[in-house]
Amino acid sequence: MVRAAVLSAVGSPLEITGIELPEPGPGQVRVRLAAAGVCHSDLSLANGTMRVPVPAVLGHEGAGTVVSVGDGVTHVAPGDGVVLNWAPSCGTCHACSLGEVWLCAEALSGAGRIHARTADGTDLHPGLNVAAFAEETVVAADCVLPVPDGIPLTDAALLGCAVLTGYGAVHHSARVRAGETVAVFGVGGVGLATLQSARIAGASAIVAVDVSPAKEELARAAGATDFVVASGTTAKDIRRLTGGHGVDAAVECVGRAETIRTAWESTRRGGRTTVVGIGGKDQQVTFNALELFHWGRTLSGCVYGNSDPAQDLPVLAGHIRAGRLDVGAMVTERIGLEGIPGAFENMLAGKGGRALVVFGQDS
Repeated sequence: MVRAAVLSAVGSPLEITGIELPEPGPGQVRVRLAAAGVCHSDLSLANGTMRVPVPAVLGHEGAGTVVSVGDGVTHVAPGDGVVLNWAPSCGTCHACSLGEVWLCAEALSGAGRIHARTADGTDLHPGLNVAAFAEETVVAADCVLPVPDGIPLTDAALLGCAVLTGYGAVHHSARVRAGETVAVFGVGGVGLATLQSARIAGASAIVAVDVSPAKEELARAAGATDFVVASGTTAKDIRRLTGGHGVDAAVECVGRAETIRTAWESTRRGGRTTVVGIGGKDQQVTFNALELFHWGRTLSGCVYGNSDPAQDLPVLAGHIRAGRLDVGAMVTERIGLEGIPGAFENMLAGKGGRALVVFGQDS
C-alpha cells in the first residue's frame, strides 16, 4: 500500500489515500518517486479542461528510483534514477514517421489502462500515463528515461514537463536566434523555464508578462530584462520597450484567448507567437483576414515543447551542469502530497512558480 493523490471524479477534490499497486508485468517498471512537480495540466485534468479516464491518480512530472522491472526491460535496472516521460512515442504512427514524436497518436494510450486499486477495490487509471502524485508508481518501460549523470532527482523531476516544454518552445517551436527579442506571457513553472531558455538562446531583450507584480523578482532572476504587469496596454508597452516594433517571438504560457491575442499583437511585423498554455474549448481567438495578411505574423501551437525527450534531456543536463540552467530556482514551494490542493489554489490565484512535491516531507 502506497499513498497517492486520487481524483475520484472531474471537479471533485483530490483525496490522499492508500492504493494497491501491482508488481510490474512484462515491459513495465516500478518507480519510487523522489519528487513530482505540480503542473497546470494537472489542474486542467482535475477541472475537466483536459479529459482522462477517472478515477485516476494524477501527476505527470516526476523523477525517482527504479524499484523493480518486468520481463523484457533492459534500458533501466533497480537502483537507477529515472525521469518519467508522460508522452512516450510509439515510433510507427504517421506523426512519428515524420519525426514529430511529440504529436504521437498513441502517446496517451496508456491512460486508459487499470493502474492500481484503492483499499475498497476501486479501479484507478494513471493520469497522463505515469501517476506521479504517489509514493510509487508502475509505468510502461517507455515512460522512463535514465537521469543524466550529475542531476539530482529533485531537479530531474521538472525536466519531465516544465523544462522540456519551456526549452522546446524557445528552441524548437519559436526557434529563437541570438540577438532576437522575446516576450514570455505567464511566469509560472513553464514560463520560468521559457525565460531561462530565451536567455540561453542569446535573446537580446526578454520581456516577462504576468498579472502579478510580485513575480517581477522571480522573472528577472530567470533572465527577464524587462517586466510588464498585464493590462489593457500590454502590447503597446512591449512595443515601447522594443523600439516601437514589437518582439521577434512571443511565447504564451497561460492558455487564455485574451492572452494569446495580446501575445500575437506584441510581435513585430513578421513575428512569431508560440502557444504553450492549454486553454478550454470556450476560449475563442479571432482575427480578421486583412490583419493576417498585413502583419505577416505566424501563430503556432506547441505540444510538450515540440521535444523528443530522449534527445533533449542530455542537452538540458549539459546546460544544468554548465550553470546555464537553474532548475531549482523555478521551485517556489516544496510540499507533501497534502499540499497539492493548495498548490492548485495558488495557480488559480497566479501565485508563485513551481510547487514541488518532495516525498517523505510533511505538508
